[in-house]
Amino acid sequence: MGIIIVLLVGIVAAMHFYFMWMEMFAWTTVGKRTFKMMDPSLFEKTKLLAANQGLYNGFLATGLIWSLLIQDIRWSQNIGMFFLSCVVAAGLYGWYTVSYRLFIIQGLPAFIALCLLILTRI
Repeated sequence: MGIIIVLLVGIVAAMHFYFMWMEMFAWTTVGKRTFKMMDPSLFEKTKLLAANQGLYNGFLATGLIWSLLIQDIRWSQNIGMFFLSCVVAAGLYGWYTVSYRLFIIQGLPAFIALCLLILTRI
């Protein structure tokens, strides 16, 4: 993978580690400041749901980091494409169900990295 792709994948992974932290450990504080459109009384009630969602974001981030550590270039690309595709799918679903901003923040960086990764395989 080229340096630009590695940087983009690293950024997407870092973002998802941040999402994991916020949803698992700071939902009632940072989450409340981030998701201002939600009724503040819901944060304590949805704490366990957010933690579960955070765990999945951690899996995505870990998979992306794993893709950067694989020595075999084809396997590295394949694993990277899989996890980037998962992030893009999550971003698209967030756009559909919540707001287009979710795709811009979460899905667009992954989509750009995925496109560049695909182009390097051609």
